[in-house]
Amino acid sequence: MLKQNYSSINHKTIVMLGCFDTKGEDFMYLRSCLLEQGVEVISINTGVLGTTNRFPVDFEAEEVAASAETDLSALREAGDRGQAIQKMGEGAAYIIKKLLSQGKIDGAIGMGGGGGTYIALSAMQPIPFGIPKLCLSTLATKDLSRHIGSKDITLMPSVVDVAGLNSISRAIISQASGAICGMVNSGIKEPYETSGSIAISIFGNTTACVDKCSEILKTKAYEVLTFHAVGVGGRTMESLILEGCFDAVLDITTTELADDLCGGICSAGPDRLTAAAQMGIPQVVVPGCLDMVNFGHVDSVPERYRSRQLYSWAPDVTLMRTNEEENRILGIRLAEKLNNSKGEVAILLPLRGISKISSEGGVFHNSEIDQVLFDAIKEHANSSVKVIEIDANINDVLFAEQSVNVLLEMIRK
Repeated sequence: MLKQNYSSINHKTIVMLGCFDTKGEDFMYLRSCLLEQGVEVISINTGVLGTTNRFPVDFEAEEVAASAETDLSALREAGDRGQAIQKMGEGAAYIIKKLLSQGKIDGAIGMGGGGGTYIALSAMQPIPFGIPKLCLSTLATKDLSRHIGSKDITLMPSVVDVAGLNSISRAIISQASGAICGMVNSGIKEPYETSGSIAISIFGNTTACVDKCSEILKTKAYEVLTFHAVGVGGRTMESLILEGCFDAVLDITTTELADDLCGGICSAGPDRLTAAAQMGIPQVVVPGCLDMVNFGHVDSVPERYRSRQLYSWAPDVTLMRTNEEENRILGIRLAEKLNNSKGEVAILLPLRGISKISSEGGVFHNSEIDQVLFDAIKEHANSSVKVIEIDANINDVLFAEQSVNVLLEMIRK
């Protein structure tokens, strides 16, 4: 798992990246502010039009383009701004990944407008959780969730355009410098010992189960980190698993698979439920909330689903009950994602309902459809995957206790 460094180290290195061709004056000032904070600066130029002579550049645009397997002059000649932005982002990300492998990055900062922001956010993707990342951007107040993904990147509004120094930009750039340096030099106080770190997926319809699981695990000195299964939560959990942040996974809520299948708003993408299998850490997986697909307001439900069973969970959340065919496919997908796991894995089936509202008397209760899901899982899971049926609803105390017991037994092995 990820180990925090609690020692006080003053010698830090920060990567500064951006388009030095058109914003050299701004980056010169940012660099001077960083140096005044006592850090070293590695500069990466992502501007395709040229460079700057205002400060030393460690990685010029030619090398950035070459790292994306392209040629800078070819990008210039093509005149395709979108392609240039994409390639310079890829190239900068490659260079940063290489610097990370050499242990040379303690933090990263970038700034710019639309293109510069996209490049900076793309370049920061290889930087793991815990290494500070800040982007000073004209777009900071917009929805950049797709660009940021699951990364812990801090966005800071530039207020004015990044297009030459003035009284406002000087203040903002200086503060951005102070912010990234403060994050780099901050430490986690009072480190504590745990039995291990466990990731759990949660949803409103599985909250009672997850709360009980967390309660039991905490009494045994485990650190529990919950992830809201609304798309970004699942992607973040998968990303952190790949970064080695957890010792085990209790994947109670795999509903994002249903949204990925049916085009719901909570899809975590095709890589959901693959990281723990790849890393070989113990995992207990539950088909929690695969009885539902999430949409927004009822009028946002796609036309092809308007005649289906719908339920308003909140004014802006409409749930659609999955049908037999969808559950068959989901059962197959869930099993196949786990069949090649490098570590021990168990699938727990709550026979009396896979969500709060699919319990007996609930609006989504349909034991026949649930059985289609369970049968598909049992039929397609190979012999290395343990499938355990529990005569309880997912939110019953018995199911939570069984889930934790199975996971702890795996960890003890």
